[in-house]
Amino acid sequence: MAANPNERGPDVRMDATALYREEIFTDRKVGTIRTLMPVKSDGTPDPSRKPVYAGEAQILTNAGPLPINFEIDAKSLDDAAQKFAGAAKEAIERTMRELQELRRQAASSIVVPQGGMGGLGPGGLPGGGKIQIP
Repeated sequence: MAANPNERGPDVRMDATALYREEIFTDRKVGTIRTLMPVKSDGTPDPSRKPVYAGEAQILTNAGPLPINFEIDAKSLDDAAQKFAGAAKEAIERTMRELQELRRQAASSIVVPQGGMGGLGPGGLPGGGKIQIP
């Protein structure tokens, strides 16, 4: 199936001025630190940009393990390792707040019946529809 040249799809071009080399470090117990080292388009180091440190951890939930990803404000790998616990704790707390908000929104969503039954008024019930809360 040929793509229509007039249709616009997602822009999947890479930005050659924003490339990073990725290195992964782990203690095999708590988590992983990804170091993103800035590079030029030819692969040589780009000293004009700062490295980015990203942490990864998992929390166990009733639905299974939930991956948590977060940036670590650090100047070196050693600094990132020292700050890992604090950054992970903040990311886990933020994730838990977001999950609670999603649960709250799901619990308070209103379901309005679709269509109606003949002669019974809107929503198919006398005097209008009934609101259903799941």
